[in-house]
Amino acid sequence: MAPQEKECSPSFSSSTLAGMKLAQPAPGEEIVVSGLSACFPDSENIYHFRDNLFNEVDMVTDDDRRWTFFNKEIPHRTGKLLSLDKFDAAFFGIPYMQAEAMDPMLHILLEKTYEALVDAGVNPYQLKGKRVGVFIGSCFSESEKNWYFEKIQTSGNCITGCARPIFANRISYWLGVNGPSYTVDSACSSTFYALDHAYWSIRQGYCESAIVAGTHICIHPFVSLQFSRLGVLSPDGRCKCFDRDANGYARSEAICATYLQKAKDAKRVYATVLYVKTNCDGFKENGITYPSGMVQQKLLKEFYQECNIDPVLLDYVEAHGTGTRVGDPEELKALDEVFCKGRNKPLPIGSVKSNMGHSEPVSGLASLVKVVIAMETGLIPPNLHYYNPRENVESLEKGRLKVVTSTCPLPGGLVGINSFGFGGANAHVLLKWNDKIKVNGSAPADSLPRLVIASGRTEEAVDVILKDFEMRPVDVEYVHLIQDLHSQQIHGHFYRGFSLLTNDSRKIRNIKYCPVERRPVWFVFTGLGSQWPGMGRSLLNIPVFAATINKCQEVLRPYGIDLPNIITSDDPRIFDSVINCFVGVTAYQD
Repeated sequence: MAPQEKECSPSFSSSTLAGMKLAQPAPGEEIVVSGLSACFPDSENIYHFRDNLFNEVDMVTDDDRRWTFFNKEIPHRTGKLLSLDKFDAAFFGIPYMQAEAMDPMLHILLEKTYEALVDAGVNPYQLKGKRVGVFIGSCFSESEKNWYFEKIQTSGNCITGCARPIFANRISYWLGVNGPSYTVDSACSSTFYALDHAYWSIRQGYCESAIVAGTHICIHPFVSLQFSRLGVLSPDGRCKCFDRDANGYARSEAICATYLQKAKDAKRVYATVLYVKTNCDGFKENGITYPSGMVQQKLLKEFYQECNIDPVLLDYVEAHGTGTRVGDPEELKALDEVFCKGRNKPLPIGSVKSNMGHSEPVSGLASLVKVVIAMETGLIPPNLHYYNPRENVESLEKGRLKVVTSTCPLPGGLVGINSFGFGGANAHVLLKWNDKIKVNGSAPADSLPRLVIASGRTEEAVDVILKDFEMRPVDVEYVHLIQDLHSQQIHGHFYRGFSLLTNDSRKIRNIKYCPVERRPVWFVFTGLGSQWPGMGRSLLNIPVFAATINKCQEVLRPYGIDLPNIITSDDPRIFDSVINCFVGVTAYQD
């Protein structure tokens, strides 16, 4: 493909590849999830979300954090983020007036994007000028009414602060990246359609890595009123996915960001994205919002033909599972038809919507985060509100499909995820867990202390990072990740600190304010007389030091000098020779 053609945005879709068997990527070219960050209802971050899932917390709540209840048609229970009012505009280079007229979704989206990059071990400012794609899934902006129609904005900041198409562009602008950048809206499958675009953009060379994110908050009651009148909301505000008493879903908020890279470039791997595919129901006699199980079956059959994987091999399926009267039966029939034929044991299924509600455009990534949690812990979080199988669904009644209702082991590493839009835009993703065995397990193979460095906007931020390392066993890979991340300055971080992780109870650490200024370089040299017998013995445990000594020894060998003996010998007369003193001290300084 000519270079000028690769500058364009992708004009292809996975739906155009129907029936074709695609060549698998070469080793190192696989696309992996390397960074994650998110906030969910009553869950400040993914760790909090993980705990809520395993503790079987219903994250859908009945309170007036968003609006005062005035209409009985609007369900009282919704899933709500913990906070919408905090934003560090200066860190992202956004003027105060612009930040004040910006959709709170965009505030949090910027923060979660930064966190996802850092989670991947990537310094955001090292991406400037690179072909990094930004693909955002978003549907409604419920703050538009406030800025467009109720408040008079003479500056026009509400346009650049609330227009959903600019969400992706704002991230590209902040990072200075030049890959494809746009917002995708296919209703409830928006983030998986965004993932589809990102996956194929990387595979086809349009970008080298990609940010995939989604946003959704519920701040205007009239949007919920319209969904209620459409007949898709549960009056009692509970997603009873796959249950006989299922009567709709509860609306929910979520903002999630992921970072995709090729495996050869990734410093961390949560999961490999084996394949992504989309299609659309098209015309349906029952209406545009009526799901088509037949088209969902077609999507799944073509999906596994194209990626050349037997559906029987899957170990778990995270279903779309909204709990609507029509949607669940249609999806369950498709799952039974594709995954259960030839299977000799029940297929575990679940839906995160039972735990947190339906986050609509972000629901695909919410499911992906749940699956990553399962892969990281080896345990599948349980569904809530499932007591009796859906009537007239044979696959549930006869046990071919089994809803996970208590924490259970994830039997293997292949997991499929469904995400369907209410207008018929269907998507499916296949993930494979990272089966790499950690280097040295979780602890170093030696007794050397590890130096951890960190920087942050505040002293508290640095303290939180250092405490995280101090409270867990030393993980050499994690230490390397954070060292690499902070080896170069992150603009706007005014505090820096370090902690020396030792095998005893000693606590050696410091945090200080470091204004942005160029500091002088100091060179420190020792003189003769600083040496003592055996002073290099423990230093040889450090690989880079040992390699340097070996290199020096190769140079000195023709002269009959035994450098390793000089720096490790306990003989008090070893340094009576000036030559031994000189080469020993010089080798230390190298």
